[in-house]
Amino acid sequence: MLFAGRGGKGARRLLLSLLLLAAWEAGSGQIHYSVPEEAKHGTFVGRIAQDLGLEVAELVPRLFRVVSKVRGDLLEVNLQNGILFVNSRIDREELCGRSAECSIHLEVIVDRPLQVFHVGVEVRDINDNPPVFRAREQRLFIPESRLLDSRFPIEGAADADIGTNALITYTLSPSDYFSLDVQASDEMSKSLSLELRKSLDREETPELQLLLTATDGGKPVLEGTVQLLITVLDVNDNAPLFAQAVYRIHLLETTANGTLVITLNASDADEGVNGEIVFSFGSDVTLNIKKTFKIDSSLGEIRLIGGLDYEETKSYEIQVKAVDKGSPPMSNHCKVLVKVLDVNDNAPELVVTSLSLPVREDSPLSTVIAFISLSDRDSGVNGQVTCTLTPHVPFKLVSTFKNYYSLVVDSSLDREKVSVYKLVVTARDGGSPSLSTTASVSVDVADVNDNAPTFAQPEYTVFVKENNPPGCHIFTVSARDADAQENALVSYSLVERRVGERALSSYVSVHAESGKVYALQPLDHEELELLQFQVSARDAGVPPLGSNVTLQVFVLDENDNAPALLPPPPGPGGGAGAVSQLVARSVGAGHVVAKVRAVDADSGYNAWLSYELQAAAGAARSPFRVGLYTGEISTTRALDEADAPRQRLLVLVKDHGEPALTATATVLLSLEDSGQAPKASSRASTGAAGAEAAVVDVNVYLIVAICAVSSLFVLTLLLYTALRCSAPPSEGSCGPGKPRLVCSSAVGSWSYSQQRRQRVCSGEGPPKTDLMAFSPSLSPGLNPSEGNEHAEAKSDLSGNVKAVTEPDYCLV
Repeated sequence: MLFAGRGGKGARRLLLSLLLLAAWEAGSGQIHYSVPEEAKHGTFVGRIAQDLGLEVAELVPRLFRVVSKVRGDLLEVNLQNGILFVNSRIDREELCGRSAECSIHLEVIVDRPLQVFHVGVEVRDINDNPPVFRAREQRLFIPESRLLDSRFPIEGAADADIGTNALITYTLSPSDYFSLDVQASDEMSKSLSLELRKSLDREETPELQLLLTATDGGKPVLEGTVQLLITVLDVNDNAPLFAQAVYRIHLLETTANGTLVITLNASDADEGVNGEIVFSFGSDVTLNIKKTFKIDSSLGEIRLIGGLDYEETKSYEIQVKAVDKGSPPMSNHCKVLVKVLDVNDNAPELVVTSLSLPVREDSPLSTVIAFISLSDRDSGVNGQVTCTLTPHVPFKLVSTFKNYYSLVVDSSLDREKVSVYKLVVTARDGGSPSLSTTASVSVDVADVNDNAPTFAQPEYTVFVKENNPPGCHIFTVSARDADAQENALVSYSLVERRVGERALSSYVSVHAESGKVYALQPLDHEELELLQFQVSARDAGVPPLGSNVTLQVFVLDENDNAPALLPPPPGPGGGAGAVSQLVARSVGAGHVVAKVRAVDADSGYNAWLSYELQAAAGAARSPFRVGLYTGEISTTRALDEADAPRQRLLVLVKDHGEPALTATATVLLSLEDSGQAPKASSRASTGAAGAEAAVVDVNVYLIVAICAVSSLFVLTLLLYTALRCSAPPSEGSCGPGKPRLVCSSAVGSWSYSQQRRQRVCSGEGPPKTDLMAFSPSLSPGLNPSEGNEHAEAKSDLSGNVKAVTEPDYCLV
């Protein structure tokens, strides 16, 4: 504030009063300053940055700015030192008129974080306006017959200042005839009249000139003057008289046009024309009064012709003049004071400013979103405004100052549940009936990367036939991210690891955008039965979030390996590419003379071998046969002299794949007479025993392999069926296989239902094994030994009935 030095007790009392005022203002929550009007440019007002608790260094970075509802250039802030100063001329009378209180309301706004402060600057009045009369001279016509103590109204002066500066006192220049009479209706309103102290004589003094001086109460004192020209008239010596000098009327601001305000009563003691009265508004009545009221010149009725508005004009002071028709005319004045009563006819005004949108979904509680200011042009209860917000929303209104609110976050936000809030702010006054105003505020919630991509299930099982073409699409993974935009943009990649000696990426790849999984090379069941790996899904948020899914790729066997003949054991019975054996002619039926050994690199049915003896074209029936599953060559009858001494047998080795693959073994048998048989028989027996032991070993390994593979497949099949029942089908590209009969032999018949089609790569539905086991049917042409052999083969495989009835390689 600015204070002028006074000294002494007066200065100390003034200082104490100002300190008490400052303490009261500090408690009210608003900073107040004061400055005199007409202060020069640069006049210090206050250290606003220091008083607001702001550092001078942060004014520019935080975008310090001052907003005023009046002219914005009256006051400015020096951002270098935080001082509020006068920027341009401040005229209190122009700014506030004759209002007792005059202040400039400033809103100080800073960002980072957004804050608003309210500052009030009181504009103090100075005595810069002298009393002013409407005219430089006033003319009065006074008949000489007027009695002593008669009063003659004259117009007073007006002072644009307020308070003591506008308190006017009047003095009249010395006169023998008149004295000045001042009647005060209130402190600021005075009625002036000249009081006749000495009888007038027109013949002696036809005219008088007086000087009326108006002096205000300011320091320094200012004054104004008006010349009173008094003409002394003859005859018509009675002026009209009103019933009372001041009339007080109260009107509602909703009063309709044409309403009678008052009927003035005036009388004139004269007779005839001198007693006829004409009513009119005084010469000092403003244009606004003339637009609002009219007066009937004959009846003295004042009626309303314009609308009343309490918010624009709260009261009217109407000067009414009554003039008779005498010559010269005589007049008198009265004052009509019309007070306008407020009616709740203005709805509240609501302004939403400084929106901070959109709001991040991780915004902390009490984060400021917007500022709301309220106002109501009505007064009293009609101007008291309350503000409410749409219920059941994660926001609330916080009162920061009278009629100022902040819209803040009241509870946690989740864009995935609600992305946009439509808020309705309602301002309602206290009138009866109350009026209200609403404003809609749309609050968008900005996404934050708080959701990782998720897969429908943690693990998928995929079946792929071996020997697939390179680049074959085997599966598609898909993850969903509940976030939006780049936070929901999912990319896929392999979780790299070693598969044996090779990297996982040499076997499979995944498309980063579509999630399609491709086999980069043909898969080999004999090399890799199960390929298990993980696919990672990661979004594009900052920081990125991700999750993994496990893929189990089972490589299904195909019949791509033909049976391979094992070389004969070393000894006299073996030769390159053929089995040679000496046989005594004396051996009986069913005697094992040789054995063919073969293996198949495939598994399951594709590795189950059978042996057939091929008859030469046109040759007699051979006395030898071969075991269907053992490969043992034995006699079907006793040998005789008619049998050729050298027997060449072709044994066809065939697997049970589809189509079946074969290999042919050549067995050379030499028949010898009985005399040569002992040594040969001894060697043959020894060789046969060794061959039989080897065959038994091979059969044991084969059976164990079949049981292990079949058990693994059954377990996988059960797991896959359970997963497929609980998850939607996944996309695949390997297509349905061809239904067909898979196994049939003398040991038993295994049939595959041709009413099912199975997609082994994509898994379009749960796998089903429609396998049935039947008892073997022996051909009537088989002799008992052959029947026994088949029974032995059935007995050898009886432990593998489950293995051969539910194998994974029976699926197509």
